[in-house]
This record gives sequence, structure tokens and C-alpha cells, in this order.
Amino acid sequence: MPDRDAALEMIQRELTAFARRARHKAARIHPDLSLVTYSMLDLVKERGSCRGADLASHFMLDKSTVSRQVGALERLGLLRREADPEDQRGQLLRLTDAGEQLLAEAYERRRQSFAGRFEGWSDEDLDRFAGYLERYGLADRPPADPTQAG
Repeated sequence: MPDRDAALEMIQRELTAFARRARHKAARIHPDLSLVTYSMLDLVKERGSCRGADLASHFMLDKSTVSRQVGALERLGLLRREADPEDQRGQLLRLTDAGEQLLAEAYERRRQSFAGRFEGWSDEDLDRFAGYLERYGLADRPPADPTQAG
């Protein structure tokens, strides 16, 4: 049986290095974007629109921090606010065309990078790795609310 402590140490080291590289690569996509602001744009794209409070909750950040980041993204022309049709007091965040384009270009760069990294991997290894990453990520998600079931 492999040494669990050694494996956990290696996982921690590799994930820390991965996070550092991700921060560096985010800055190369756009010099004024941090990994956090880039991730916010990514989430807005995924959801189509969302509120600042949704970003704060998702990224476990203070609302004032999110407000500053959203303001920076607006000044860069990557994000815009619009009235929430369901609650006129609220505002929804949406990507601008420039934000959509930036994310499309970044997605293509990431896709090419991943394709190159995994070129020598078998389909089975790639599928297994994807499943492990998904399983690891699920540990951070809150459990489903059984009262909200369809």
C-alpha cells in the first residue's frame, strides 16, 4: 500500500504549483486580470448572468471585494450591469462582446495547452483523471438541498 502521507504531500505540492501557474497564465491573457477576475468572468459566462452576491457566494469573497473586482471589469469593458427584470432594485452582470471574445480566446489557448499536455495519455487515463478531478471538486460543493428536488 502506498504511503498516504507522501501521496498527500505530493498532491499538495502539485496543486499549489498548478495554482501558481494558473495565476501567471491569467495575467498573460490580459495584464489587468487576476485569476479571480478571470474566474468571475468565466462564471458569468457559464451562468449567462448573475448578481454580485452570487459571485461573492461562489468564490467565498466579501461583497466589497467583489464590488471592486466587478468595477474593474466594467472599466475594462468586459462586463456590464443591467436591471434585473425580476427585481428592478437588483442588477445582473453580463459579459460584453469584448468579454465574450477574451474568454473565447482564452478557452482556445487553454484547450490547446491541455491537448498538448495530454497528447501521450491513453483515452482511459484521460477519462480516469477527469473523473478524479471532478470527484475532488465535488468535495467543495455544498450538498444538494433535498427540498429543492424537482
